[in-house]
Amino acid sequence: MPTRHRPPLAAALTAALALPAALVARAAWGVPRSIGAGRRTLRPTVAGSPNFSDGKFRNTVPTPTAIDGDRAELVRELRRSRRRGAPARPVPLVTPQLPAQAAELAVTWFGHASALLEVDGARVLVDPVWGERVSPSALVGPKRLHPVPGPLEALPQVDAVLISHDHYDHLDLPTVERLVREQDAPFVVPLGIGEHLRRWGVPADRVVELDWDGEHRVGELTLVCAEARHFSGRGLTRDDTLWSSWVVRGPRHRVFFGGDTGYHPAFASIGAQHGPFDLTLLPVGAYAPQWPAIHMDPEEAVRAHGDLGGRVLLPIHWATFNLAFHAWAEPVDRLLAAAGDVPVVVPRPGERLDLTDGVPGTPDWWTAVAE
Repeated sequence: MPTRHRPPLAAALTAALALPAALVARAAWGVPRSIGAGRRTLRPTVAGSPNFSDGKFRNTVPTPTAIDGDRAELVRELRRSRRRGAPARPVPLVTPQLPAQAAELAVTWFGHASALLEVDGARVLVDPVWGERVSPSALVGPKRLHPVPGPLEALPQVDAVLISHDHYDHLDLPTVERLVREQDAPFVVPLGIGEHLRRWGVPADRVVELDWDGEHRVGELTLVCAEARHFSGRGLTRDDTLWSSWVVRGPRHRVFFGGDTGYHPAFASIGAQHGPFDLTLLPVGAYAPQWPAIHMDPEEAVRAHGDLGGRVLLPIHWATFNLAFHAWAEPVDRLLAAAGDVPVVVPRPGERLDLTDGVPGTPDWWTAVAE
């Protein structure tokens, strides 16, 4: 029987149906607004893309979101993963210490795929998610495994906000609403996501939508929308908006932000065109044999880092939400085993690493948390 990777709304509704009627009403509160723009609204804004055909965005290589699997085995995996996918002890947090002036090359990881990049004196916030759940509902859906390490309002002014795609663990409505109030930076996003943002009150002049290979200049930085291998969808339909990785290219340093992606051949061409990269942030978690094409495993992340011509690798997309079947610390353990001579940094959530003058050591903090 096929094992399907369900859209977030379907998963949330399934969970909500198991609740008493009063809680179902609470779980559904705010869901329509959280979903964002619908397919009918989105289509006119994206139909001209060469990556959009027959009513959907497409990957350049065949990309099933799931493969055939045994339903009973899937249920067994879900039961096992409830404990394995969570840390045994509290995750150590670091209160972010952000200087008044951005560095030449630094990164602060807030957990999952959220990070603040400092590149040649500019700041870029990527996939910011400060919400408690990655779900259209405030009551059901994957909940944080650790608190946010610092308030969003404590961030300095950033030069751009980058979004990789519209899944709830990368595009969070409450966070967007707070960024509209607290920041003045543009949201630079893949095609179609601008319709979500405008519906949520982001001023039109702060929304920049790009197709793959599109570029946008912010000061001395060039932001390049790069190919990724994934899918999109916040409601019952899929692939109405584009998904991407991002190149952040400054006059002296370059950073690659992977967002959420499976391994794909375009990593090599991105590296040849835009690399080498001083730092890559690549997803290493939420992988499973049931969906091998849409999420990289740690070994594939090391391979992608090499294709990109990366120097330092920082793993993302792990530790914060339980989204797959593997053990909580398995992604970083496998990554370090596969990395060989590749410099890998594993900051604690909230920790800032300045890479301007070298690669700082990051001690093993996760093993004791996992045991």
